[in-house]
Amino acid sequence: MPSKKVLVADYDRESLKSLGKIFATHKMQVITATDGQLAYEKYKTEKPDLIVLEAMLPKLHGFDLTSKINEETKGSIPIIIVTGLYKGAQYKNEALRSFGAADYFEKPYDEEKLLASVTRLLSDEPDIDEDLPSPREVIEMLSDQLKERQRAHSGPKE
Repeated sequence: MPSKKVLVADYDRESLKSLGKIFATHKMQVITATDGQLAYEKYKTEKPDLIVLEAMLPKLHGFDLTSKINEETKGSIPIIIVTGLYKGAQYKNEALRSFGAADYFEKPYDEEKLLASVTRLLSDEPDIDEDLPSPREVIEMLSDQLKERQRAHSGPKE
């Protein structure tokens, strides 16, 4: 299995280093950026599987960056916000509902919970949609079942 690529963006170099170390330890390829504009450029060129970013980023705010990437990818690249500034349920709800973040953590974060979220979001599990029949197939199956029932209840004609 090829290693997953994670883009980490944070203005704080210590935070960037510690986040990068967490993912590198788990055999993920880590790309870093120290501002929102650079993170956006690296997202375009590096095509990461997941993005972890601080909400408060210079040049392009983390919430704006999340919204922009989420819109461009139609939500196919999960973005986790890890912030030390925007604390409280109102910010978390806004990030998840309005900007399309996949998860939200406040600093100091629980490393195990963050890693569990990243692992879940990067999981190779197929989407449930792949196993479901199309709406047309469902209608055809139901129609066939209905015809069978009608035949069974009408019995032989005399």
